Amino acid sequence: MAAPKTLLDATQQPLTGIGLICLSVLLFASHDALSKYLSGIYPIVIVVWARYLVHTLLMLIVFVPRAGLSSVVRTRRPGLQLIRALFLIGTSLFFTTGLRYIPLAEATAVNFLAPLLVTALSVPLLKETVTRSQWAAVSAGFIGVLVIVRPGGSLFTPAILLPLSSALCFGCYQLLTRKLSEIDSPTTSNFLAGIFNTLIMSALLPFFWTAVDWRHGVLMIGLGTCGMLGHLLLTQAFRHAPPAMLAPFSYGQILFAGLYGYLIFDHTPDGIAMIGIAIICVSGLAVAWGQRKR
Repeated sequence: MAAPKTLLDATQQPLTGIGLICLSVLLFASHDALSKYLSGIYPIVIVVWARYLVHTLLMLIVFVPRAGLSSVVRTRRPGLQLIRALFLIGTSLFFTTGLRYIPLAEATAVNFLAPLLVTALSVPLLKETVTRSQWAAVSAGFIGVLVIVRPGGSLFTPAILLPLSSALCFGCYQLLTRKLSEIDSPTTSNFLAGIFNTLIMSALLPFFWTAVDWRHGVLMIGLGTCGMLGHLLLTQAFRHAPPAMLAPFSYGQILFAGLYGYLIFDHTPDGIAMIGIAIICVSGLAVAWGQRKR
């Protein structure tokens, strides 16, 4: 007679995890495509404000009735939660602004330097050990960016610093998320980030406000919904499969971004840019593989 499954066995469903993360990155790519489209019409502040407002309202509707408001917002490290939220809003502002000047696929690929930056920053900030092969992967990732923005190319402008800054902010955000996962629940961290960032962007809103067409308002609701659902599905994916197994599929976001770039914005990365994107992907996968071996 076969032994009964343990709780751990029951939660390990790799195909479910892979399916969830593929859907998650599709939603993230949809979020970025909507951001690029809307930021060409409205000030960046309005687009980012709408994204976090919808995020927060959805979390209020989904989680507060089940867990209670006091349970969702209770944190033992409010200062650290605020800093985490500031890094997240920095990611949104830098990346959305960068989409005005950088094609979607290339900007997404540069933003995927974040896992490599997490590896590099984990040494001084978390006192973790990084192997030589992981350092080589980090270096290769930056070489991939140089290939994409090659000197003399159309992307060799100061605007490329925007997705690079976004990747740096996102890397710091991921480090703080890792730290806070030992203290607060993911629901609390995500809800507080939404609250903090909604309040910050609401304070800036009067200086940038313009009337929003109702059709674009619907797209802004879709923007926030894609971001919120993407994070929920990502969290669920990691409950069914380990991060190292899911890492290759997370790079599907670059593929979806390229597809949206072609269908909506009539842009296709050239051959050299594709090589740079491939280098970044391989570098990120190498870091994930090194973590799996450890």
